[in-house]
Amino acid sequence: MTSEIKPQIKKIGQHSVLYDASLETELTEDLFNPVMLRKRELLAGQALGRGEAWFINYQGRSWVLRHFRRGGLIGRFVADRYLGWALEGSRSWSEWRLLAELYRRGLPVPRPVAASVRRGCGFYRADLLMERIPDSISLAGLLSKGSQPVMFWENLGACLRRFHDQGVYHADLNANNILINGQSRIYLIDFDRGAICAKGEWTQHNLQRLKRSLLKIKGSSPGFHFEEEDWRCLLHGYETIL
Repeated sequence: MTSEIKPQIKKIGQHSVLYDASLETELTEDLFNPVMLRKRELLAGQALGRGEAWFINYQGRSWVLRHFRRGGLIGRFVADRYLGWALEGSRSWSEWRLLAELYRRGLPVPRPVAASVRRGCGFYRADLLMERIPDSISLAGLLSKGSQPVMFWENLGACLRRFHDQGVYHADLNANNILINGQSRIYLIDFDRGAICAKGEWTQHNLQRLKRSLLKIKGSSPGFHFEEEDWRCLLHGYETIL
């Protein structure tokens, strides 16, 4: 697979798929079906949350499959169906295209593999395949293990500033959507409903959303290592022009 992402569209069974044509493998319906993945012994694990995710080992590659699920009150009645018929603008295709653009810009995000849409009568279901970030842990998981040095928090702030300086809006910036790999590199994941837009007050709202997430976890987990000084270090890294 090359470093350049080449978007291409094809029909795979009931799935309309937007994928990276530089892939040196054949995509099949089974890759979007956790039941079949389990039967074929391709699953390497699962992460639970509003958007279910499965870890896949397939032909020497490590991928993540995420199924789009609704949250909030409406999610109690309509678990995973979204109104609409157009492929462009669907949740999975939109996130795939955004990830492809961010990856092209050199920002630390998962490389997109394929986005699937299965259409029904006025609604659709969606899935997204991405490369898995190896040897990684979420910010929430990391802080549950212990406190982090000043440099870590400054690097996190600088990473967020890189995204904001390029107008990248993350709709759900929280402690579970930030990953740190074994080399301490920081990644952002889950860009559902994200966008590239003009810089504005939303950047500060984005940061405050992350802080609320950290405080919420700290309030329910006594062993969670997050202090006000950590946040000041993050802001220092964010505000420092490198």
